[in-house]
Amino acid sequence: MNYRQWLTKISVGILALGIGIQAPIATQLEPSSQVTALAAKKHHLTVDEKQLANLDYQGQQVIVLNNNQPTFTSDDLDTSKGSWQKYASLDQYNRATGADGLLNKSMMPTAKREPLHVNPSGWHNKKVNGKYLYNRSHLIGYQLSGQNNNWKNLITGTRSLNDPAMLKYEDQVASFLKSHPNQYVRYQVTPVYRGSEKVARGVHMQGQSVGSDAVSFNVYIFNVQDGVNINYDDGTSQVINGQQESATTTVSSNSVSVNSGSDDNQNQTVYVTPSGHKYHYDPNCRALRRSHSVSQMTVSQARNAGYTPCGLE
Repeated sequence: MNYRQWLTKISVGILALGIGIQAPIATQLEPSSQVTALAAKKHHLTVDEKQLANLDYQGQQVIVLNNNQPTFTSDDLDTSKGSWQKYASLDQYNRATGADGLLNKSMMPTAKREPLHVNPSGWHNKKVNGKYLYNRSHLIGYQLSGQNNNWKNLITGTRSLNDPAMLKYEDQVASFLKSHPNQYVRYQVTPVYRGSEKVARGVHMQGQSVGSDAVSFNVYIFNVQDGVNINYDDGTSQVINGQQESATTTVSSNSVSVNSGSDDNQNQTVYVTPSGHKYHYDPNCRALRRSHSVSQMTVSQARNAGYTPCGLE
């Protein structure tokens, strides 16, 4: 081999290596380990939802996607037909699959929210350290949509997924719409499942105010709870690190079953306010935060007094 032939082969090898390094992220990442490593190091991804399903929680519940830039097209941001909301059908496993909307203040409810009774897929709730592990988590929050017992809009979400993680972004949108009643926010929430698991591994949330960047986010939020190992196949769970577990209170194998409340302990302590109409199992429920007077009684006493269960827990 002469010098020119040798130099040509070396150049081709370097060129091939360079092309490999510059390949798009979607083609470089393997389904699990490399994606997880990237998430753990940067908490900042540009991958699609199929790859999100393979991420493993590494201690950071919220991960920024695509430099926090939503991926809506100009057509997605069209306001010519006014506000709207759409909810994808349940899939073959009775799971909620997505919610989409062009939100406006006119959609925000004025009526007080009724209690939730639909049990989403994987609903095996219980108390850990005196607080419920799961919430019936709205994909598009009630304060934005007025949608309440819509099983296409509800998933089994951990307490920390629902509040503060998702609520932070919902409140941001709500604040903008209240102060800009003629403006719109494009909003999309997609639960991310791994295979046929009944409980979502997380949710992909995007929001964009039309005509401005006052609201602009693109994040993935893990559906996890500190101190608890969740079986995403069916929603059962085990506490870890010395957490205290109460007996399971509600169980559902299908997404549209109804919790009648018959499993409640009639002597269990609940919390009420003098002017309220709901009783609360959790003394730290956000519905109680604005009250200056909170009383205790049993479930039986609360029901006899006309109180009904809080829908936020």
